Amino acid sequence: MNFSYYSMFMGTVHSFQPEKLAAGLLWTNAADRSWALSLLERSFGEIDYAGPDMLFSFTSYYDQELGTPIYRSLVSFRELVDPADLASIKLETNELETVMTVAGRRRVNIDPGLLTLSRFSLATTKENSHRIPLRHGIFAEITLLYHRGGYEPLPWTYPDYRSKEYHEILLEIRSRLKQQLIPAGNRG
Repeated sequence: MNFSYYSMFMGTVHSFQPEKLAAGLLWTNAADRSWALSLLERSFGEIDYAGPDMLFSFTSYYDQELGTPIYRSLVSFRELVDPADLASIKLETNELETVMTVAGRRRVNIDPGLLTLSRFSLATTKENSHRIPLRHGIFAEITLLYHRGGYEPLPWTYPDYRSKEYHEILLEIRSRLKQQLIPAGNRG
């Protein structure tokens, strides 16, 4: 077999481009939210965007554990991360949730994800046909695609991530990422 013939058709292996770490937090008590943000900053560095506190009424799935009313806030971190680290990041946020557990109930739910200029992906422990296994029981799913100036949901996209309000927040985070990716000498 002539390997040089086949190698001219193979793609070249490259490192992944760093991506923007973001997280969605669900909480009922503002003090718990502040505690979670402090723990997240210790683990992942400075938060460069903290979105508004939004009432989370898309499902009652978390009501028994977290209580009501539940709020959602989306944050992003200044330091870009290697997307190959998504499973480790999810394991770390699971550990932070455990640290914040009181009487067997989580006080905050933390859903980390990665934002690029073309998509927003979430990490999860829940297997499904559209999720890709990463490692240690962690899966990734592409949640939203960026197309023609906005986000487009996929058939499995959670209802909250389909909302205009979330899209506007993710567009703001995307704008920050875009600025980070412009070489420092070209920022004008």
